[in-house]
Amino acid sequence: MPVQPSQKPGWPPADEHPPAAAATRLRADARHNRDRILAAAREAFTTQGIDVPLTTIARRAGVGAATLYRHFPTRAALVTEAFAEQLALCVAVLDEALEDPDPWHGFCTAIDKLCTMQATDRGFTGAFLSQFPDAIDYDRERTHAEKELAQLVRRAKDAGRLRDDFDHTDIILLFLANSGIVGESQQVSLAASRRLVTYLLQSFQAGHTEPLPPPAPLGLHQIHQPPRRHRNGSA
Repeated sequence: MPVQPSQKPGWPPADEHPPAAAATRLRADARHNRDRILAAAREAFTTQGIDVPLTTIARRAGVGAATLYRHFPTRAALVTEAFAEQLALCVAVLDEALEDPDPWHGFCTAIDKLCTMQATDRGFTGAFLSQFPDAIDYDRERTHAEKELAQLVRRAKDAGRLRDDFDHTDIILLFLANSGIVGESQQVSLAASRRLVTYLLQSFQAGHTEPLPPPAPLGLHQIHQPPRRHRNGSA
């Protein structure tokens, strides 16, 4: 009579489970946790800015702080990963504008799209414009963006559509002004941004005769810098 397989609970022994299946299950759990962290981070950064406590993000993701730090050891690492897609989109906007055969249309379209992104996504604005020592990709992309903005200015000037005394740093002034109108309501922020951008683009056009004061030494990284404090302790 053939020997019947044992029906005892716990059979087969735990160490006979295929290790590959266990490893696959662990990898799937890790990916799930990572995805939840990134989703929570994007939401928190967008609504509260990139300075939101990481413990808040972990709580929103339903994971412990240790799990968050295991996936993202630094805030810069989390910001970089959370907004990789938006950063690529920003660079694509500039690339597309430079390919526009109409330099003025390309210039205006790029400004409009970037300001719309800024008005609707506070987290991305901070992520793209902040300085993180270990976020090398952001430094490289920001430098690339500044060069492309300067090129957009040159093309529009050469086409005779942009006033001669316009400086590429004036775009930073526009971003600074635009960031100041971003409020709690995305609808209101977007409406205010569109009106502001339209006003300023009209003033940028060639034909204005009143000269401007000298440009300020501004860069993209300065848009999200905290205000310096003077010696007396005031901002």
